[in-house]
Amino acid sequence: MLAQRIISAIILISIISVVIFFDWLCSLVIILFIIGGLYEYFVMLEKKGISIYKYFGIGMGVIIPLSIMLKFEPTKSWELLFIVLALFFLILMQFKRRDSSGVIVDISTTLFGILYVSWFFSFLIKIRYLPQGLGYLAALLLITKLGDIGAYLVGSKWGKKLLIPRISPKKTVEGSLGGLIFSILGGLACKPFLPFGYGQLLVISASLGVLGQLGDLSESLLKRDCQVKDSGNIFPGMGGILDEIDSLLFTAPVFYFILARL
Repeated sequence: MLAQRIISAIILISIISVVIFFDWLCSLVIILFIIGGLYEYFVMLEKKGISIYKYFGIGMGVIIPLSIMLKFEPTKSWELLFIVLALFFLILMQFKRRDSSGVIVDISTTLFGILYVSWFFSFLIKIRYLPQGLGYLAALLLITKLGDIGAYLVGSKWGKKLLIPRISPKKTVEGSLGGLIFSILGGLACKPFLPFGYGQLLVISASLGVLGQLGDLSESLLKRDCQVKDSGNIFPGMGGILDEIDSLLFTAPVFYFILARL
């Protein structure tokens, strides 16, 4: 398992190290991750017995990052307008149903997937398209994923006190603290890429570290509800796409809004 995890990590790091230098290619890879993440999310819900609109949700979920990539913004709050339209079409689709039971659950879970996976992860594209976006995105990835690595390494070696066993039976308090320290160290190491003083950087990287762990726990909560161990198996030893991007789903929007205020 460890060997598979290392090989998968090396492949992922190699891909990211190449595509991050080209904004269009980076955006394209992010869109592919969104498609994969949405597919895994909807498959999990199907296993739970929820009649979601998988391909409609994936199709609508692609439009958000694609519009950002192509800089197609007919209104100032284009993503929110699109989400409202998605809800409108989801309601219209209910008129064809023979049975009205479960309508609220089906609509809510489909829309939640679009928001949770597509909209949140699309902020990576927004960050990459900012001035100095290459450095910003590299810093975000380093801070967030170092937190994941630190939590795994410290938790595996010294973890004893369980964090929230009801949600994730293997995560420990020691691993959580280790992940937070790794995130802070990653943030300090990114000082040349970021327009913040060391004090600000300490607070921001610590906040992103906490948010990354909350994103991880949130996805664990979804998996626990759907009674699955991993969202998928595309990355041997590591799980699925959602398992790899879960921490970024919370850190990317927050980091973008911090940068947008500069």
